[in-house]
Amino acid sequence: MSDEIEVDLDDLERRMDGAMTALRSEFASLRTGRAAASMLDPIMVDAYGAKTPLNQIGTVNVPEPRMLTVNIWDKSMVQAAEKAIRESGLGINPQLNGTIIMLPIPELNEERRKELTRVAAQYAESARVAVRNVRHHGMDQLKRAKAAGGMSDDDHKMWHDEIQELTDKHVAHVDKSLEAKQEEIMQV
Repeated sequence: MSDEIEVDLDDLERRMDGAMTALRSEFASLRTGRAAASMLDPIMVDAYGAKTPLNQIGTVNVPEPRMLTVNIWDKSMVQAAEKAIRESGLGINPQLNGTIIMLPIPELNEERRKELTRVAAQYAESARVAVRNVRHHGMDQLKRAKAAGGMSDDDHKMWHDEIQELTDKHVAHVDKSLEAKQEEIMQV
């Protein structure tokens, strides 16, 4: 029975790592005053009758620290892409130059920076909740294994401590990532 639990420990770690991956993706979408191609990842364009990611209808480039460009491959998609960027809520005003959409990244004011740090904290809390939910699932597996009589008290305690250690490690990583992101956002 212990061998099955060990395999489940790997699964729990994989799922906790998934929460970390989701957090990194959410952090990448936060605008910090510097241009990053990942800022445009969540933007979906009405293209050819379907919602299509912006990076699948054009090339996203970062030619300078405060500028993004999107070179749209199909000229007929330029207006739809511009509209999607305007309506995305990023606060970026697109400028057209033929099939190239230029996106100057405005300087963030202090109030907006503080607001973004709060958003980052919300993302981090969601990641912590996801990690704790995975921990809860693992603890339920342990309880069921012990109740079925396939695990001694010592084994139960050992696996309990392993799962808690894994959880603590991932929560600490979330906290460290949040601290780094908040520091990045507050840089002027």
